[in-house]
Amino acid sequence: MAIEDGSAIPFDAWRLVGGLEVALDVDVLFGAYPDRDGPPGAPEPVLRLLGEHRIRAAAVAGLRAALFDVRSGNDELIAQAGPEVVPVGAVDLRDPIGASRELDRLAGEGVGAVRLFPDEQGVEAGFPSVRHVARHAARLGLVVLTGGDVRRFWQPFAGLGADVVFLDTHFYHLGDFLVAAADEPGFHTSTRLLNSPDALELAAAELGVGRLLYGSRAPHYEPLVPLLRLATSGLKPEEIAAVAGGNAQRLLRRPQS
Repeated sequence: MAIEDGSAIPFDAWRLVGGLEVALDVDVLFGAYPDRDGPPGAPEPVLRLLGEHRIRAAAVAGLRAALFDVRSGNDELIAQAGPEVVPVGAVDLRDPIGASRELDRLAGEGVGAVRLFPDEQGVEAGFPSVRHVARHAARLGLVVLTGGDVRRFWQPFAGLGADVVFLDTHFYHLGDFLVAAADEPGFHTSTRLLNSPDALELAAAELGVGRLLYGSRAPHYEPLVPLLRLATSGLKPEEIAAVAGGNAQRLLRRPQS
């Protein structure tokens, strides 16, 4: 776009976002990946980044627990609990027996959700450990947030009646998620990668808007991208508000502000 003197008008994403705020982001990480470039992920700058993007609270998992030491990493994260941070535990899928014990401990500490890191831990959906952890989490009533290709990672959770949020659902794979979730009322998806022109609208039409949760993957992904897509979607204002935190608050049993 150009104005009369021929100069370009800069794109203003925030004008399109308008007054949209996120009550609860379902996909935030503290910590850093040792094998890739990226932000250090310390709590203060991450929370500052969220605030700059009008994200009031987040379900946060720790990369220390996922990649280095499960117990101390989870304890470090639980200590951060507060109005802005809903702690999400992590387990090591390469150690299914230890993972079960850690799930018991997390549930006893009042943690209501666990995040699985199959890609980072080199674990495939068909491994017995994944099904074992999925079953144990379901028995404990824990909400599971999981990475991985939804075309494969829906399978370990099938038939368990579990509440699961698939964090890496790509719009190329949305059809597979929709047909899998049609038979699994506990299946939900993050909107982070649903950036095609009609992905959010299609998912809402097929499954209901209650299955969609805003996720940013901050600070390792740009929070503005899914925020902009949600704000410019064809969803109704009340549906946008549900995706922007209301659904996550309900799922994680967190009082709405």
